[in-house]
Amino acid sequence: MMEKSIKVQLTEGLQARPIAMLVQVASQHESSVYIEADGKKVNAKSIMGMMSLSLGSGESLKVIADGADEEAAIQDIESYLSGKEQ
Repeated sequence: MMEKSIKVQLTEGLQARPIAMLVQVASQHESSVYIEADGKKVNAKSIMGMMSLSLGSGESLKVIADGADEEAAIQDIESYLSGKEQ
């Protein structure tokens, strides 16, 4: 299991479209992937769970991945949230 704190650097934050893209990025991986913010932990592959977080640009979250490709999952999510992959 790996964990990493990441800052949301998407200009619009995590609204509907960016959340859908993040769920797609997480779903490409075999590992279980969770996002934790403000004491709430949700499945990163669940659109409804991710919508419940409502994170804005500049806010921090923790990505938790567990499985065969956990490192790649965290790297891909970090890349997306940093605005490098849009």
